[in-house]
Amino acid sequence: MTGRPLTRISRVLGIGRATAYRERGPRARRYHRRDDAVVDAQLKAVLRDRGSYGYRRARVLVNRAYGMGYNRKRIQRVMRLTGLALAVRRRRRNGRPHRGVVTMPGSNQRWCSDKMTIACWNGEIVELVFALDRCDREAMAVVAEGRSIGGADVRRLMRQSVFARFGNERPTEPVQWLSDNEGIYTALETVVAAEQLNLTPITTPVASPESNGMLEAFVNTLRRDYLDGADLSTAAAVLE
Repeated sequence: MTGRPLTRISRVLGIGRATAYRERGPRARRYHRRDDAVVDAQLKAVLRDRGSYGYRRARVLVNRAYGMGYNRKRIQRVMRLTGLALAVRRRRRNGRPHRGVVTMPGSNQRWCSDKMTIACWNGEIVELVFALDRCDREAMAVVAEGRSIGGADVRRLMRQSVFARFGNERPTEPVQWLSDNEGIYTALETVVAAEQLNLTPITTPVASPESNGMLEAFVNTLRRDYLDGADLSTAAAVLE
C-alpha cells in the first residue's frame, strides 16, 4: 500500500503485524466460509429423514453421498450455524457418590428391567417393559401394550425372559432381577412369581438412576435412533 515493508511500518508505529492485517469492522461472531450454503444444502438433503442424527453421523452420510472429505469440525460448525445441531441434554446430579457394581462378569447373573412410555400424536399412549442382561446386554424379552403396564405384564416379562435363556427349565442358580421401586415390580404377586422362577428381586436406591444406567442408556438410544422421526400417529402404528 505504501511501497515499504510492513515490518518496518509496524516497528515505527509500535504495533504488531497482525494488527495491520485486521479488518476495520468488528469480527464476525462465528467463522463463515463461502461454500457453507452448499454444505448446508447437502446436510439438509441427507438429514431430511434423520432428524435425530448428530454431526458425526451427518458427516459420514454427506461424505458418502457426495464424495466429499469434510471433517467433523466443519460439519459441526455448519450445523450449529443453521440450527441443525441437536440440543445438548443436561441432567441434574444429586451429588450422591455411586459405588455400586453395574456390569457383571458373566451372563445370567443379573437381569435388569424398566418401563417406558411412548406418547402418540392422537393422544394415545404405548407402554412397554423390557429386560436386559447386565453382562451381554441382550434384550431378552419385551412386553408392549396400548395401555398402562401392570404387574401381570411384568410377570409375563419374567416368564418370557426365563424361557429365552433356559427354555422350559428354571435357572439352576438364582438370577438377580434389578428394577426400580415402582409398584409393578414390588407387588407381592410379582415378588412371589419371581421367586418361583428362581429370580431374586432387587431394587435400586431412590433417586438413583445411575444405579440402573444401562437401562437409562437403552431408553435414550431407543428414543433417539428409532422413535424420533417414526410414525407415532396411533398406538396401533407404534405397536406394529
